[in-house]
Amino acid sequence: MTNTESRDVVVVGGGQAALALGFYLRRSGLDYVILDDQVAGGGSWRRGWKSLRAFSPAQWSSLPGWLMPRAAGGSDYPSRDEVISYLNEYESRYGLKIMRGVRVLSVERNPAEADGLRVETDSGSIAARAVISATGGSPFIPEVDGSGEFRGRQLHSQEYSRPDDFRGQRVVVVGGGNSGAQIVAELTEPDSHVAHVTWATLTPPSFLPDEIDGRYLFEQATARYKAQQEGRTPGPPRSLGDIVMVASVKAARDRDSLNAVPMFTGLTPSGVQWTNGSETKEDAIIWATGYRPALAHLDRLDVMNEQGRVVLAGAAGTRSVQVPRLWLVGYGDWTGYASATLIGVGRSARATIQEVEMSLSGKQEG
Repeated sequence: MTNTESRDVVVVGGGQAALALGFYLRRSGLDYVILDDQVAGGGSWRRGWKSLRAFSPAQWSSLPGWLMPRAAGGSDYPSRDEVISYLNEYESRYGLKIMRGVRVLSVERNPAEADGLRVETDSGSIAARAVISATGGSPFIPEVDGSGEFRGRQLHSQEYSRPDDFRGQRVVVVGGGNSGAQIVAELTEPDSHVAHVTWATLTPPSFLPDEIDGRYLFEQATARYKAQQEGRTPGPPRSLGDIVMVASVKAARDRDSLNAVPMFTGLTPSGVQWTNGSETKEDAIIWATGYRPALAHLDRLDVMNEQGRVVLAGAAGTRSVQVPRLWLVGYGDWTGYASATLIGVGRSARATIQEVEMSLSGKQEG
């Protein structure tokens, strides 16, 4: 890009949420660009381990406009590589305007334009009438006593690649969601030869029935969304963190390898201190502890509250209250029911672009 540019809309982020936004932006007539700090497509799926699978069948793991092709090899659930391939083909299919290898440093108010924003990147500045943040999450590792003393290896699940890297070691996997369960399942496969695996969780893991997967969770999120739109109180949700029984997890359950223990109290130089006072020697800790919204680029707008979130409103529920030309999409239920999923983000993307169009056309205040 040149040192100074001007766009109607700048989308920050290049993953599945950004692609869904691009699908609707290309039909809006607005001049837009999507900025991705990665050099290749696929978003956070590129950081997933090799055996990672989506927890919904392909047709229920699709972005707006084009169904994901069925998974190969008879699996109901698309693999990591199949999702990455789909996202790249989606981008090409719709000719989305994406600039890669561009790091967004900050989003700031633009003093030259009322309500306008300025996006500062490592390649120059862009004046934007509207900005949509769709950066997803940053790996989260909780603070525990002794974490700086542990001499073994500590890594987040996004750094995990394959069980061979832990052959002959003692490993603790932390986290009771889908990531933790899938990694435990792979590490305990009979041919992986990992010496010892312990699964530590804050609360006992919750397993969905075998016949339930992401389809059910999305349908439930849709029912909650409709209830909210109609002014009714949504019922209690089934958590998207509940463990879907993909083939590898079913196999681990059947060989009795999914036995979680209460979370440890701290780390020692050589291992882990448990709640009963005992200590075990460990070689590695894999933190399957999820992500927190990646919003450092919004710091100069001073819009984050004490919980690290932006207060949102608007018809789509994705518009900043403090900065009306700023929207956020794809950060979980906070920015729309199931908006962190492939199929769920389309609904938030469509409603957000409709709201952006109205705002920029002057049909809506802000």
